[in-house]
Amino acid sequence: MTQFSASHTTSLKVFVEGIGLLGPGLSSWAQGRQHLDGSLPYEAGRCVLPSPLALPPAERRRAGVVVKVSLAVSQEAVEASGQHANALLSVFSSSSGDAVNCHEICSALASGDRLISPTRFHNSVHNAASGYWSISSGAMASSSVLCARDASFAAGLLEAMIQVVVDECPALLVAYDTDYPEPLHGKRPVPDTMGVALVLTPRRSARSLARITLQGTRFLTAAAADIMDDAALETLRQAIPAARALPLLQAIAKRETTPLVLAYLGDVQLAIEVAPC
Repeated sequence: MTQFSASHTTSLKVFVEGIGLLGPGLSSWAQGRQHLDGSLPYEAGRCVLPSPLALPPAERRRAGVVVKVSLAVSQEAVEASGQHANALLSVFSSSSGDAVNCHEICSALASGDRLISPTRFHNSVHNAASGYWSISSGAMASSSVLCARDASFAAGLLEAMIQVVVDECPALLVAYDTDYPEPLHGKRPVPDTMGVALVLTPRRSARSLARITLQGTRFLTAAAADIMDDAALETLRQAIPAARALPLLQAIAKRETTPLVLAYLGDVQLAIEVAPC
């Protein structure tokens, strides 16, 4: 993780140049922003995952749910930004990694035949999505992989913003989650798959959608996290850790200038400011 002290600066400021979105009832940012700005009613539905066509055929056959969702939102965000995918720093953040693959490995270990397939094994590591992104995009820049349970989106955003400001170069943030099958679902009841991707840059450009500012030592707050006005979207925000991004995405969709409090660690939340470009 990038070494940084917030006390050494008055603020962090980055610009959003591309967004990717995929989740329950959300097929893309182009479609999802209509639900978020109120121009189209939101209706929940199962997440529909596209095939990761950017991968070579052999890797495509091995790709699980995590890879499919993370590559889909990454590609959408990068294409919208106009940035070169292979030059972007990246931050991948997930509360659970590949939950389906974890279930299959646990099922195999609990059975009479405890052999684990090589594909299951190499997809079990938490940086699998980052690795497949590197394969599909040719990315050679550094990549950070985080897990902070329900705080994973805010942790990823904070890390990505710091990297953009300190290294003065654009970065790709990808937050994603998948649902566990039973019996693990009973202990970790994430209902569906969701992914969010942001391309963040240190300077404004003609493609910039919004500015995100984090104020010095005041970026941690005890204030309550912002919630969604739409009941169905609020249910989604609470149910899937990656959906904690929805208040930020809604502010961007509505082109609002507003302070926001994003869910973070327990009673400590992440305070940011959002403004349209």
